[in-house]
Amino acid sequence: MSVAFRRESDEEHLEPKFEVPIPPGPNLVTANGKRLIIEKVEAFERAVAESVADPEMLMKLKRDRRYWRMRLATAQLSPPPPENHVGFGSRVRLRLKGTERTIHIVGGDEADPAAGLLAFTAPLARALMGLQEGDFADFAGKPDAIEILRVEFE
Repeated sequence: MSVAFRRESDEEHLEPKFEVPIPPGPNLVTANGKRLIIEKVEAFERAVAESVADPEMLMKLKRDRRYWRMRLATAQLSPPPPENHVGFGSRVRLRLKGTERTIHIVGGDEADPAAGLLAFTAPLARALMGLQEGDFADFAGKPDAIEILRVEFE
């Protein structure tokens, strides 16, 4: 029979389902970041186990569970930075454009810029790495745009 006369299944017309992309580079985490990833994995494990008969929702839950399992498997606790230096896990009080603010440098999965949690890959975090209290840093093409007021490590 010619393929022109065969009935195509509905599956052939659906959009392809892609995995959640894994960010490139190392999966550095703080102790709190690792705890949050563990909580996500556990939440998706429960959701998949309790999933009702909605196959579309079950596929989405399993996909998200695979993402968080991979993030847990690749999580690396970052070593503390040298004493009094800005690094991964540091809480930094700084002055930028005349405004003081505090940021905490964390892993990508833990980042929430609105809450002051900045991924270590963010341009501002990269500009601060290795600095100490009293240091100035160039940022966004402006010399001495950032002043480090305080550095703490949790």
